[in-house]
Amino acid sequence: ISSIIFIMKAFLFWSIRLPLLLFSCSILDISNAFASLSMSANGANGKADMRYVSPPASDMAHQANNALNYPRELYSEIEPFEEGYLDIGDGHQLYYDVSGNPDGIPAVFLHGGPGAGVSPRVRRFFDPTKYKIVIFDQRGSGKSIPNASKDLEASLVANTTPKLVSDIDKLRRHLKISKWGVVLGGSWGSTLALAYAQAYPTHVSALLLRGVFLFGPDEVEYLFCNGGTYGQNPQAWECYCKYIQDTSSDGSWDVESKNLLGAYWKRLTSDDIKTRYAAASAFVGYELSISKTYIDPNVIEQYLGTPEILIPFAVMEVHYMLNSGFMYRGQLLDNVVQLKNLKKVSICHGRGDYVCQPQAAWRLTQALRNLNIPVDLEFVSGAGHSDTEPGLVDAMIRASDDLADVLCLSE
Repeated sequence: ISSIIFIMKAFLFWSIRLPLLLFSCSILDISNAFASLSMSANGANGKADMRYVSPPASDMAHQANNALNYPRELYSEIEPFEEGYLDIGDGHQLYYDVSGNPDGIPAVFLHGGPGAGVSPRVRRFFDPTKYKIVIFDQRGSGKSIPNASKDLEASLVANTTPKLVSDIDKLRRHLKISKWGVVLGGSWGSTLALAYAQAYPTHVSALLLRGVFLFGPDEVEYLFCNGGTYGQNPQAWECYCKYIQDTSSDGSWDVESKNLLGAYWKRLTSDDIKTRYAAASAFVGYELSISKTYIDPNVIEQYLGTPEILIPFAVMEVHYMLNSGFMYRGQLLDNVVQLKNLKKVSICHGRGDYVCQPQAAWRLTQALRNLNIPVDLEFVSGAGHSDTEPGLVDAMIRASDDLADVLCLSE
């Protein structure tokens, strides 16, 4: 009897304690994973480096996390029915996935940055019953191999606009798609979408662009060189400059202040990992702090604490800015005539976009109209640059639906 009582007590003890033990172990594993991620993000203190990120403006209505309701929202989450890696040469392999309707209108999403990478969220800009949705990470970013955070030198090999344009068409052929119905690109993605459509005009039917960036010298100077954003976001601009000033050696600030992009590049490619992460944090923190109407500092901290996003974002953007986007001056507007056979171009641009100014969308629209190319331009009140802005989501979903109707009618 005593043995039975002992066994029963032991059973009762462990039936209560074992789940708690297992739960505590699982929590420890998760916390270790997060700790290793954040430690690798700055190489030192175990958290995202927010020292040179300006504080957001007040938001007493809490709209950063409780946005206004708009008529249209993202489509429901979907899973890919195909995913893989495509070897596109030069030591690069592109990660891609395909979702939606296998027999639908082929659509491809081009992420921004360069170097920002894609997320499953972007599939939801398309009606999955009408579109065959393709997303992929560009060279050096996201899940593509190599990622700049893992192998900086290899990630920069043959990483140019003409190469990225060629990659898009290699992916099209790999997926046995005869022609893209819609190419959707935002910010740098809009630049790449235009470059692709001009290089392969017979391989795309329509464009959907958000936050247009034409890579004009004035656009680059405004954003990264001459303090154009100071007028709206003086704290953000001063934080962007202060990192370089604080890390300049004696007497070098006078020189580096005249070439801020070059100064950031020097630090982003430093042999010292702490310097690279600090530079990336200051650079990306600056851009994220001016990208939305209502800023959630927690979102910025998540970006800065994720090296697979942080490093490619900073490195690729500066790499392309220093090289004029690997295009000649005015190329995208000069070659607008190559878009003459498009069924339609839809443009959605935040009225309060301080990253890519509304004038770029207006210039492009006027150039298209002068050639009688069908174009819709919608400036969205209360919206900044990010495609997470509720007003821009609403506009992009409506434009995506409209293009599906246009393409179906034209068949």
